Amino acid sequence: MIDITTENFETEVIRASMSLPVLVDFWAEWCGPCKSLGPILEKLETAYAGRFVLAKINSDEQQELAGAFGIRSIPTCVLMMGGKPVDGFMGALPEGKLREFLDKHLGGEGQPQADTEELSEAQQALESGDIASAIARMEEALQADAANDELRYDYVKLLIGTGHLDEAAGALAPALGRIPVALQFEALQQWLNALEFVNNDPRGQWPLEQFDALISANKRDFEARFAKARVLMAANEWVAALDELLEIVMRDKKWDEEAPRKTFVAILELLTPPKPKAAGPETSGKTAGGIELAGPATVEQDEQAALVSAYRRKLGMALN
Repeated sequence: MIDITTENFETEVIRASMSLPVLVDFWAEWCGPCKSLGPILEKLETAYAGRFVLAKINSDEQQELAGAFGIRSIPTCVLMMGGKPVDGFMGALPEGKLREFLDKHLGGEGQPQADTEELSEAQQALESGDIASAIARMEEALQADAANDELRYDYVKLLIGTGHLDEAAGALAPALGRIPVALQFEALQQWLNALEFVNNDPRGQWPLEQFDALISANKRDFEARFAKARVLMAANEWVAALDELLEIVMRDKKWDEEAPRKTFVAILELLTPPKPKAAGPETSGKTAGGIELAGPATVEQDEQAALVSAYRRKLGMALN
């Protein structure tokens, strides 16, 4: 549950709804029905296990937002998907009716449980080294829950990380067809581009020393730098790739329609530690996509987050 103001509305409602439905609850302190509806909505957000985000707007404190939605009475709930309102209701509906409303757009509450079982089996297969079974389980889960962007992201990331590039491109296509494309899927596309470059372009087989010779002769040989960065990405040499891309950005921010900057941002997105999910045993030092992390899981994430933060600052300085 997120409290919404004019300051975070664009990020937490409009942009967030591009990848996950957001149910906006307009309420007020003095509203009796709001006090009965609110706890039920919070309960359902937990029960639906990440299928939607509950965003609450205090109509008295955020009158500009209430006016923008034409709110005339409260409680009023508006379901946002793809950056636009798609449905809504007024009044404190009972839990059964709320489930019907949500199921109409989210595909039912029961399905995510089945998906959880599939993903649990996929995780077990990954831990045992059975990549084929893990991919199959995740594919089945995604077929049953095609609107689940988190699942699609994890599935495509696994496919790319294990070299199933054609399958990854097919599974990624629906997410790339949206406008705007969510950053997480743009990041996967950039990673896929790097691997396809290595497979299809002769420079993909060059030793790094061959790139270095060209760059030493001409610091502004951006073609060589960018190609080298992609080769490094394909080898999971993420920090070295970031450094090479940063050199291009510092010298020419607009080169090749800002491809280096976009790729830099994509790597940061890929390296950003995932938000914590349900508690469980300590994980291994490799993500599903094959990105190596060093040390115990809790230390990994702290170090990874610090790395990402440091390179975000470097990019910010380069762009200023």
